[in-house]
Amino acid sequence: MSKYKSLKEAAYEANMEIQRQKLAIYTFGNVSAIDRAAGVVAIKPSGVPYSDLRPEDMVLVDLENKVLEGSKRPSSDTKTHTLLYRHFSGIGGVCHTHSTYAVAWAQAVRAIPNLGTTHADHLVTAVPVTAVMTDEMILGDYEHETGNQILDVFRKENLSPDEVEMVLVACHGPFSWGKDAAKAVYNATVLEELAKMAYLTLQINPLAASIKQTLVDKHYFRKHGSDAYYGQ
Repeated sequence: MSKYKSLKEAAYEANMEIQRQKLAIYTFGNVSAIDRAAGVVAIKPSGVPYSDLRPEDMVLVDLENKVLEGSKRPSSDTKTHTLLYRHFSGIGGVCHTHSTYAVAWAQAVRAIPNLGTTHADHLVTAVPVTAVMTDEMILGDYEHETGNQILDVFRKENLSPDEVEMVLVACHGPFSWGKDAAKAVYNATVLEELAKMAYLTLQINPLAASIKQTLVDKHYFRKHGSDAYYGQ
């Protein structure tokens, strides 16, 4: 029995939640979980349908992408996950989906504006979108460069990954993270709802403005930080 049985189970359960929340179809999407003390990541294997997935199928890799345990190939997005773990030291899980509305915003290369209190409950900013990759990035170490695109937009916009736990990769799709794999999928689910709400709002009123800052602060800080008092 693997000494990382609980880590594999956490990654498995999070991956199955992707399908339960209808965030991906067939083999699309992946979630990973990390054991920070050991520097070991459990991630979904590549090309395995959710209906066939088992906890023991989770592949273990180190933070340099070396396979430590598992008979299957790790997700093709593994290098993106491990890069985020190396640079975002406070996160414990990473999720990537192809959810419809979030992907639509990514394909439009548009950040999702903060238009209402549902968004403000989770973020004080828009959901950021990366720049479009250069040809050199695409033809080089693509998955590693995907991670670099995420790091770059967080640096340029002075964002904290502990506060903004989601991003759109231009022309590709959403990535999210959290304190563990379950929270990463929760954030992916929230992101899809925010993307849908923003799309519908702008269909009704293309001139809809971002929510006023006092309302953003009220909704965000009543749920986050030392003075939080609201749960839902």
